[in-house]
Amino acid sequence: AQEGYNPLCGDHLHVYLHIEADTISDIGFEGSGCAISKASASLMTAALKGKPVAEAVEMFDKFHEMVTAEVDVPVDDQSLGKMAVFAGVREFPMRVKCATLAWHTLNAALEGKDEPVTTE
Repeated sequence: AQEGYNPLCGDHLHVYLHIEADTISDIGFEGSGCAISKASASLMTAALKGKPVAEAVEMFDKFHEMVTAEVDVPVDDQSLGKMAVFAGVREFPMRVKCATLAWHTLNAALEGKDEPVTTE
């Protein structure tokens, strides 16, 4: 389990991860926060369950690149699937941290970090 916290918005979650043979065999989250952070965490867990760890890392990179890109940069709907809906947060920089909290928490879990992830 890895803890993530966004003090600006009050989002606080735990991502639970089970890896077998370099594949995410089970993933889930629990916590509280704004609709954006919970929706992002929910779609993330659905998208990554059963996927190889390397694919999860690649998806993290694509997702982070999408939500931090300039507003006029086209979105790669095919590689991001349902996660592409979060492209809209680019117009609201304060909400990018909400959308990426679960992803940064997942990334820290994959890297084996012990410290909670914070957006500050």
